[in-house]
Amino acid sequence: MSLEIWQGDITSLKVDVIVNAANKELRGGGGVDGAIHRAAGPKLDPACRALGGCETGEAKITPGFDLPAKYVIHTVGPIYSGSHSDPLLLAACYRNSLRVAQENGLHSVAFSAISTGVYGYPLGAASKIAFTEVRKWLRDHKDYDLRVIMVAYDARTYALYQKLLG
Repeated sequence: MSLEIWQGDITSLKVDVIVNAANKELRGGGGVDGAIHRAAGPKLDPACRALGGCETGEAKITPGFDLPAKYVIHTVGPIYSGSHSDPLLLAACYRNSLRVAQENGLHSVAFSAISTGVYGYPLGAASKIAFTEVRKWLRDHKDYDLRVIMVAYDARTYALYQKLLG
């Protein structure tokens, strides 16, 4: 069981599953979502369509197709509004993604920085929620062997993750 950070392109990681910051339709958008869809190849879109969308805070899984990762967990983060529900929904993204990983017997999970791109969630607040939820899940599931990698696409995010990792 471990929590690590890594800087780079999440689509290049050879892990059991990468977590995509998806939209409700699961139809490849911009940012990390678009990058994952492009890297996974043309089979990902029909697999996502077959799932019938995904609600904010929930998580669904597809094969990784052409990605080095075996699977993709798609989770829909909140569009930041400053409301009291934003942190609850963002925390649910991490919790539900980890639950889906465990239910599918996956032991290495890489997370993108959910909701911090076009959805506008402030990076500092979102990162604290992410690390808090992952640590809590790992504590509550000590019997499950899981390696969690928090992926920072840029140096600013990586520096923040280093601080939060301690």
